[in-house]
Amino acid sequence: MTNKLPKFSDKHKICIICEGNEEYEYLERLKALKVWNKQYDISLVNAGGNGNIPARYQDRYQNGSYEVVLVFCDTEKKPYEQYEDIKQKINEFHGIDDAANKVIIFGNPCTMQIITKHWTDASLKSPAKLVNAPLIKEFTGVENYKGRADQIKAVMECITVENYRDMIQRVSRLEKIDTVTGSSNFGRFMELLESSDDEWINEINNSLE
Repeated sequence: MTNKLPKFSDKHKICIICEGNEEYEYLERLKALKVWNKQYDISLVNAGGNGNIPARYQDRYQNGSYEVVLVFCDTEKKPYEQYEDIKQKINEFHGIDDAANKVIIFGNPCTMQIITKHWTDASLKSPAKLVNAPLIKEFTGVENYKGRADQIKAVMECITVENYRDMIQRVSRLEKIDTVTGSSNFGRFMELLESSDDEWINEINNSLE
């Protein structure tokens, strides 16, 4: 007789490695709003910077606690050196040329591109906080946005289930190619996390083997 561990949960365990505070707090907010399908048990990891993403990804992937491990990061500015480095390391880890494309949720040029879509169609051309601060103030009232913890918290409080739906509509119209400024595949991954069909988890894993 095999000694099987008791199954505490029949939910699908998913891990998302977040580049930094903005990504982490944003997904925490969406998690709190319960916008995703309840069959998914989502754990978030704050990598504390894009240079730490590959190691965190490998660690969580190898630890075997999760059915799928995803990454949420931005591309920054051309030539996207750090972003391309993350992709290369994930590809090398799996030994597959396009592994990273299966697991990375990206915003070009930055994650704020996705967050501002809760309120506006305006596209961000730069990842610079100084450049984007006026737009953030217009819709959230947060002045002189620099990405401080208190400012991120204040922005997140402006995110609701209602404007999440607006964001999904707007993000779905964006280009999905990560080298295009103003692009993001965020909508596609939100669709998967909202879905009652969990086959996408197997599809990702099969493509990584």
